[in-house]
Amino acid sequence: MIIFVFLSLFAVTVNCIFYDSYTGNVISKDEVKQHDKANNTFWCVGEFEPCDPNEGRRVDGSCNNLQHPTRGASHTPFVRVLPAVYDKDFEPKTAKSGNAMPTPRYLRTNLWSVGKVSSQLFTQLAIHDFVFMSADVVSLHDTVKYIIWKPYCCTAKGKTDRDCVQNKIPDDDPVHRFSDIRCLNMTRPESFQSTGCVKNGTVPERITSSTPLLDLSMLYGSDLKSLLAKGRLFKGGLLKYEISNGRIWPPSTKSQINLCLLNDKPRETRCHATPEDGSNTLASVNIMAVWFWRHHNFIAEQLAKINPCWDDNTLFNTARDINIAVAIQIYFYELLPLFLGRDNLVRDGVLSSSFGYRDAYNPEILPQVSLEYPFVLRWLHSVQEGTLKMYDTKGYYLKQYPIVNLTLRTGFFDVDNNIDYITQGAFRQGSANIDHTADPDIVDIGLGPHQRASDLMTNDISKNRYFGFQPYVKYHEFCFGKTIKKWGDLEGVIDPERIEILRDLYEDVEDMDLLAGIWVERRIKGGFVPPTFYCLVVEQLVRNIVSDRHWYESSERPNAFSLQQLFEIRKASIARILCDVADKVTEIQPQAFLRPHSRNRISRCENIPSIDFAAWKDFKCNEQYTWQLVNE
Repeated sequence: MIIFVFLSLFAVTVNCIFYDSYTGNVISKDEVKQHDKANNTFWCVGEFEPCDPNEGRRVDGSCNNLQHPTRGASHTPFVRVLPAVYDKDFEPKTAKSGNAMPTPRYLRTNLWSVGKVSSQLFTQLAIHDFVFMSADVVSLHDTVKYIIWKPYCCTAKGKTDRDCVQNKIPDDDPVHRFSDIRCLNMTRPESFQSTGCVKNGTVPERITSSTPLLDLSMLYGSDLKSLLAKGRLFKGGLLKYEISNGRIWPPSTKSQINLCLLNDKPRETRCHATPEDGSNTLASVNIMAVWFWRHHNFIAEQLAKINPCWDDNTLFNTARDINIAVAIQIYFYELLPLFLGRDNLVRDGVLSSSFGYRDAYNPEILPQVSLEYPFVLRWLHSVQEGTLKMYDTKGYYLKQYPIVNLTLRTGFFDVDNNIDYITQGAFRQGSANIDHTADPDIVDIGLGPHQRASDLMTNDISKNRYFGFQPYVKYHEFCFGKTIKKWGDLEGVIDPERIEILRDLYEDVEDMDLLAGIWVERRIKGGFVPPTFYCLVVEQLVRNIVSDRHWYESSERPNAFSLQQLFEIRKASIARILCDVADKVTEIQPQAFLRPHSRNRISRCENIPSIDFAAWKDFKCNEQYTWQLVNE
């Protein structure tokens, strides 16, 4: 008999406990009222029901760690691999000599060539999924802040607003010396200090709305009330959906003014959002969210066929549990090994060497995200193709469109069969090549019409400093135990010609920004990523596994999969997802993160392994259901 014990999604919050989001301590109702008065309760206060050790994964992430109920929830602190470093008043540090550091734009233009070189190995779909994985643990408030809330940072007004960051453009800039643009707009990251949760005068600690563990929060949200109001259909375990032009979409949202700013009216009217409204910001996140939204309903429908006796609540929670497990299985066992190396990941404890259970939970390690982890994933900007190429179902090229013009624009996908063609392009088009060439749209347009000019990689270096990360050499020492005091110590780590460029840019090797060092490192053995990138990503992936009480491979978690069910989850692939729920996909290569070739030929979907949901058949429930039908 299969017993499902989940937190009731209909529970009335009468016994809730209030917590301080930053400290995790219980606070009184009077303290909550003080936050209400300051209008920062949303950020600073967590309201959670008492923990039940036998319940499943909560939508809001609370009670993952029973001793520290708020850790695992949204609006809780990041951890740092290394302590922050700032100058006075928490301004970005100066050079070791006390002089100013080279400007971020100057660094980017000297360390990166600009052009279009397509990968002959990886598909655009691989980058879509990487971005989707990153979106699971961060929210887009920092970007929304400077494109909607404070778009004036490069004006005179921005000079007097401490939230504003003016990324200066040199007069001899290779692009903008031909224009009058001398500033790129950015804002400081949202923090517990800027939102008023913690008094100023302490190290700024970033705050986001996503839960810190991999749980598809960009799909289901990180707040139970939002899921109930925006997500659940309360029928057959399904999420709400709409049908438009014969295609299934998440439900429309009324808050179009903030979420679909670039819809080309009057043709583009579709504006949808999941309970976590950030799901439709970037094009990569949007399209992946549509697929996994549909995939939840696909799972629920399969479960309902096998177990007609199950009620809506059981179907919904089981489908969500499987959907999350499938997403993680694809991240860890299909996507990451291609870039980071399967043998490396098995050696370092990220991948299991067997198909069975893996019980690695350690309650002493809190479910949190290192601030370095989502930041170093920004290295992926360098392998992001700026153009979405569109193909028909036979693989014939049709047209293309700049991906940077699809931020906050869901309407584009619902016209001219664009969703069909973009889907086909996702597994046919190459990503940008892994080299030292950046796509011109990524570094000179960035956010499309939202900004007059933007350089995502320049902003990445600037954020490196405003997050207070230590210099690259300190992280290299943390990762590999090697102290770097002079430029010659980088031999074997960075190519000689790149070291020469760095010496011209930085006064001292100990001034080098973390991201700048990652940009120029040689690839890791057995993989395609820089070694320090690998180190900081793996550090977090291992933390995720051991700190998540609901990790899908565990036999000890509440509602654990049976071995047979886990074996079925192991069959999951991004190709199978697209076969099951994407638009007009009847043929695809089995390894869809890799471009088609002689050993990865495009083939019929019936040849792609699929999950057998019979593993979830509830025999006792079905016997009772059959008996009732007979006796009626």
